[in-house]
Amino acid sequence: MPIKLICSAHTPLMDHVETDPKVDAAVRAQFRALAKEVAEYDPELVIIFAPDHFKGFFYEMLPAFTVGVRATAIGDYDIGGGPFDVPEELAVDCIRALHSEGVDVGMSYRMNADHGFAQLLVLLAGEVNRYPVLPIHVNCAGPPLPPFHRVRQLGEGVGRWAKTLNKRVLVLGSGGLSHDPPIPTLATAPPELAEKLITATHQSVEERRRREQQNFETARALARGEGEALPLAPEWDRDFMDHMARGEVDYLDNMPEAELTRIAGCGGHEVRNWVAAYAALSVFGPYEAENLFYHDISHWNAGMGIATAQPVEQAELVES
Repeated sequence: MPIKLICSAHTPLMDHVETDPKVDAAVRAQFRALAKEVAEYDPELVIIFAPDHFKGFFYEMLPAFTVGVRATAIGDYDIGGGPFDVPEELAVDCIRALHSEGVDVGMSYRMNADHGFAQLLVLLAGEVNRYPVLPIHVNCAGPPLPPFHRVRQLGEGVGRWAKTLNKRVLVLGSGGLSHDPPIPTLATAPPELAEKLITATHQSVEERRRREQQNFETARALARGEGEALPLAPEWDRDFMDHMARGEVDYLDNMPEAELTRIAGCGGHEVRNWVAAYAALSVFGPYEAENLFYHDISHWNAGMGIATAQPVEQAELVES
């Protein structure tokens, strides 16, 4: 039952806002190399922990965690699009296993997944339905957010379940690191905007496109040293990646929500998906991790970090 992990920041601005050509080339080269590794590994199941940005999940019903039994990529930012290949029986079995451990997850037979899920799948596999995938949504955008110790317990439960499968498993953690996108909060939004955070019925494609353009302009202003978005926090990002690589998955257990927002921006909460992914891997024993890439890319409003890991015993077998 081999398992591999890839955690990465995502940024839909990659194909819409220009940055330093050398940095752009380095990021894409890293993803091409990882895509080749994924193809050689040929996973029989991809488990992806990912966020939403009020595109598929809204306050009308917003669980801390949701397993998609059926799921579709909505294609925002022109990334991906179409149904995922979700093995439904496995998805339901995973939900049962988590419930038996006291991890209460929601289930969705109509999960709408935005770029938080789709981008990493497209970069690593070419399309969202190349491999069987189990999508697990972690609420990172709609406070109050699940505390990190519960996110870790979610990951550990998924890891124990995955350990019972006779399959090659690839675990993905999509999100973060530091970034501060223009996502409104329910507490401060005017009534009309608050309603759009509560229900999807009032959101049109045109409104979604306007939000995307606003995100582009926020990043361009950030790169100029202007605007209201918090600057990226490369030191915090690298420190977080190092803690995960060392197996210190409980590193953020006591991190207050407001403090993380102050340091890494509202988008920094997406590191919950890294924590869940590493926690799932930790169930398989000590792991060997490598931080492959990091660069703070203001034009993309992204602390762009990429890391991989696998169990030590598994790595030793490969090397021998």
